[in-house]
Amino acid sequence: MDTPDRQLRYFVRIAELKSLSRAAEDLDQTQSGLSRQLAALEAHVGKPLFIRTGRGVELTEAGMRLLDGIQPAYQSIDRVLEAVRQREGVTQGTVRLATVHTLSYYFMAEVVASFVSSHEHVNLSVMGRSSPEVVALVEGGKADVGFVYDAAVASDNLASTTLFDDEMCLIVRRDVPLMDNVDLAGMALRLVGFPSHYALRKMIHSAGLEPEFVAEAETIDAMLKLVSSGVGACILPSRIPDKLLTDYELRKIRIRSPILRRRVVAITLAHRQPLPLVGELLACARRIAAQ
Repeated sequence: MDTPDRQLRYFVRIAELKSLSRAAEDLDQTQSGLSRQLAALEAHVGKPLFIRTGRGVELTEAGMRLLDGIQPAYQSIDRVLEAVRQREGVTQGTVRLATVHTLSYYFMAEVVASFVSSHEHVNLSVMGRSSPEVVALVEGGKADVGFVYDAAVASDNLASTTLFDDEMCLIVRRDVPLMDNVDLAGMALRLVGFPSHYALRKMIHSAGLEPEFVAEAETIDAMLKLVSSGVGACILPSRIPDKLLTDYELRKIRIRSPILRRRVVAITLAHRQPLPLVGELLACARRIAAQ
């Protein structure tokens, strides 16, 4: 009879997390699907492997014996696979990249284009998310590398590499009569902004500004469209391409005070050496950031 390898892998993860729901999320499975896999394994073994508790699941005696027998074997297999990948390198496959939305408009596009042009057999999967979501994806192992603002990184499980400092500017319609640099502290600001959990929105409040947010948007394009329609201004990185603003008939204004600056970093799991392809992607990002 074939060994139910996938079911055993699932069993180990449930045992480690002590929760069907958390294991399902970690394994990118539905909870009902994971329950069916567990039921099939228990039928194969002939005994229940878990008992349900108010806070999750606990191993039965049979479950503990099974875990003791197979967990070291899977850990050994994973170590060998990781060692081979590190030693031999990887020239094809998929690299999962998570990035905050704003970087997609002026930094990540260049990084992706440069990396893909020199790695034609690599599939680069790019996920645009908010800062907390990028951190969660990398920390949960669902992204190999993340590009985010350092203020969002507060985990000992993550290692960060500094790339560059990002300075903000005020973006308004061309016909708004403002000087080329402004002091925001003395202005009655009506802003289009990201939702409150986004790093840029938090930075604005941390600087002591209390603008009126007249609209929220989760993408740069939506934000620029709203500003172009006259709803209000917005605060975005000064590296946003001028051509993009020209399309919306907008312009940048330098912010003299307060200083709104944040550091862009690349993050990976701290306890795991990045795979060769991830290391090459990081090298590419560092090179472009230094230009």
